[in-house]
Amino acid sequence: MAEILALRAENKQLGQALVSHAVIDQACGMVIASAPCSGEGAWNLLMDVSQHCNVKLRDVAAALVATTEGKKLPQEMQREWCRALRRLRAA
Repeated sequence: MAEILALRAENKQLGQALVSHAVIDQACGMVIASAPCSGEGAWNLLMDVSQHCNVKLRDVAAALVATTEGKKLPQEMQREWCRALRRLRAA
């Protein structure tokens, strides 16, 4: 029984990882198109915002993707987004 529960938990985690991965990929695509930068640069920019806002990467990505539906980035995230873009352009 314990093995079944462990497998169910692992299956749930893998499902969540797939969803997170898709959202992160979408956000990276948005960054590549708007910055413009490489895939690695987009990943680094998202990580930078995530670390400075102390928010999980998947949540930063989801907030960015949500802007395509008219939602605004949270104020702190918007501020860090602008800073990260300036650092990217300066590099």
